[in-house]
Amino acid sequence: MRHFIFVIASCLLLTVMSGTAQAEDSANAQRVRDFVAAFNAHDTSEMAEFVTEDVQWFAVNGASLSVETDGKSALLAAMDGYFQSCASCSSQLVEVMQSGNQVITIEEASWRGQSGMQSRRSTAVYEFAGDLIQRVYYFPAQR
Repeated sequence: MRHFIFVIASCLLLTVMSGTAQAEDSANAQRVRDFVAAFNAHDTSEMAEFVTEDVQWFAVNGASLSVETDGKSALLAAMDGYFQSCASCSSQLVEVMQSGNQVITIEEASWRGQSGMQSRRSTAVYEFAGDLIQRVYYFPAQR
């Protein structure tokens, strides 16, 4: 009987711990959703709320990895420039998955081009330090 109670208690503890991990993952996924919403509003001040001071944005292309921005001020300056050059740019999260301190997304970027609305899908990995985005790995767009 004592062994049975121990097994039940262990299962309950694991269930509670699993729920806590999922809640943390869910909070990080919500932060990515909020970050993308701020991006869609072209609000760099709001985007700044979701990133660390030393945030890095990487472009992954095959075997190469390049640093697009290094630091919060560089990221925000790059976004301000991007929004000025593309007033119609927005992004939709098609899929959001969580794994530990990473949130993996499939994002569909869209913009108005000379021939009308355009869109491309990309994969991104948002890596968290605590409750803030510390690194973003952005993979090339696909049709």
